[in-house]
This record gives sequence, structure tokens and C-alpha cells, in this order.
Amino acid sequence: MNTKIENKFVYYLNDSMYINVTTLCTNNCVFCIRSLSDTVAGANLKLESESISSYEIIEEIKNSSISVPEIVFCGYGEPLIKLDIVKDVARFIKQNYPEIPVRINTNGHANLIHKRNIIPELVGIIDKISVSLNADNAEFYQELTGCKLESQIAYEGVKNFIAECVNQGIDTTATVVQGFGNYDINVEKCRKITEELGATFKIREWLDEGYK
Repeated sequence: MNTKIENKFVYYLNDSMYINVTTLCTNNCVFCIRSLSDTVAGANLKLESESISSYEIIEEIKNSSISVPEIVFCGYGEPLIKLDIVKDVARFIKQNYPEIPVRINTNGHANLIHKRNIIPELVGIIDKISVSLNADNAEFYQELTGCKLESQIAYEGVKNFIAECVNQGIDTTATVVQGFGNYDINVEKCRKITEELGATFKIREWLDEGYK
């Protein structure tokens, strides 16, 4: 039986270490598992405060098991909202555990949020990036994500983000979620868009009970 653990930032899923840096997000996706539970694999991901530091996360990593195949920035918010923290922590990981690949799971809004191209700042400290494409057009994207940004700008921004990650040499995957409610994702159109952007395409199956 899984129980909640005390640490706030580090949790484990499928043998990998995950790092939760925020609960803030520019999306409110209909399929997001945070609407189901405060916990993932026994870890409470609802942060008590958004006033956190890189130091706190790094200290928690130091006190955690590092024998993992991958470290992933992913939690109950958009990690790249806390760009400086992600960069600091990723740099620490690369300096101290260079053999472990580092991935970010993101909604692809970072350039819009920070009003600049942040992707060059990730080169050398992030090995892989997984971007939520979600849909084959802006209108359906808005329906699925409840995005707080203007829908056309947000959707085009996501595609541009994917293309720029590829251009910068980061191993890039674009994803869609399949199996939620009566929403009909045009998988083949999304696959074609992804291939045109130069990224790898992945279908994520919706978890109706979240991660246990």
C-alpha cells in the first residue's frame, strides 16, 4: 500500500526520479491527473508554497536515491515557469551525475511565458524534452487544454517550441493523450505535424485513476 511521503519535490515513477518544481500552469487540461488526486505514486505533489529555491530542491536530490535511469522535470505544474530553478537544478545534476539523462515534460509555452527564446539556455543541461502537442488545430487545443493564453498564439507557440528544440539538437518528442472521455484526437494529423516539425511522435494513454 502506497503512502504519502514527506519530501516536496522529488518522487519516483517507473524507476525514474521526477522533480516537481511548481503547481502553476498556463493550461487546465481536461485530462490532467492533478484533478483526480493530490498524489502520484504516493508522493504529495501539492506544494505548500511557490516560494521555493534551487537550493531546497538540490538538497532533497542529495538526500534521495540517485540510482535511476533518468531524471525528469515533471509534476503538477509547468516546470519551465520556474526556468531559473530548472536550469540551476539541471546544471547541478549534469555536474554531479553526468551519466544520467535529464528530461523535461512541458506544455511548450515557455517562450511565450518568458517573452524570449529560452531553448538555447537548455542546451547542454537538458538531454530530452517532451512537449504536449495535444491537438491538430488551435480550436481543439483550446478545448482540451483550457489554455489561459490566446488559443491561436498558444498552439502556434507550441509548434514553434517543438521545432526550435529540434533545431537546437535536443532529443524532442511531441505527445497527445488518447482515451479520455469522448474526445476524438486525430492521431494521424498530429503525427504528421510532429514529423514535419522534425520531432518524435508519442501517444500517451489517459490514466483514469492517475498513477498509483
